[in-house]
Amino acid sequence: MICLRDFLDAPKCTTHQCVQFEPHFGHQNIFILLLLKIIMEFDSVINKRHSARIFKETKKPDYQDIMTAIDCAVKAPNAGNLPCLKYILVSDKKLINELAEACQQDFISKVSYIIVVCTDKKFLEKSYYERADMYTRQQAGAAIENFLLKIVDLGLASCWVGAFSDETVRRILTIPDDIQIEALLPIGYEIEKTEKKMKPSLQSTMYYDGWGITKRTMTPRKMPET
Repeated sequence: MICLRDFLDAPKCTTHQCVQFEPHFGHQNIFILLLLKIIMEFDSVINKRHSARIFKETKKPDYQDIMTAIDCAVKAPNAGNLPCLKYILVSDKKLINELAEACQQDFISKVSYIIVVCTDKKFLEKSYYERADMYTRQQAGAAIENFLLKIVDLGLASCWVGAFSDETVRRILTIPDDIQIEALLPIGYEIEKTEKKMKPSLQSTMYYDGWGITKRTMTPRKMPET
């Protein structure tokens, strides 16, 4: 039998995720199937991601899954390879209830874990001066999206919460004044699917070769000289 993980830089699979084929199937065909599977799974995660607000209180996510998702967030791009993000994992139920009140969103109190994403821009300021603010926001957004996508991939659900009392969250978690609180990410198993909102069409978001140009100009292809 041939394991699909033979084609990846990964250890031999010891779980149900391993897909095996008879040797006569052919290595090239297996590779094509693997590539198609990866593409389909990635697109599925992108399309499944949404803001969940109804969670099961009786089913607690695996702690290791949470750490795996944070590890994916850590691998997001960093300006100048200068990481500025910190993640506070909150599992104390009293603190979770207080954070839900600070956000004025009761659904947050139903989860077993909240990730509070924070940024410390002082190292970026030394290298990028006034652009540090922008790079900090960009890094936070990239990391949070990595986290949310991995959460979906793990069969969990979350919601990007950006509305909260900074002062209250800072007091609850003893966060220093010079640290920016970017988002709260409650994590759990969704009871029922929240109706997914329509996103803008691709065409409505596109300009070509300049601001406001909504039609793409096709440049005639030059034929090689003979």
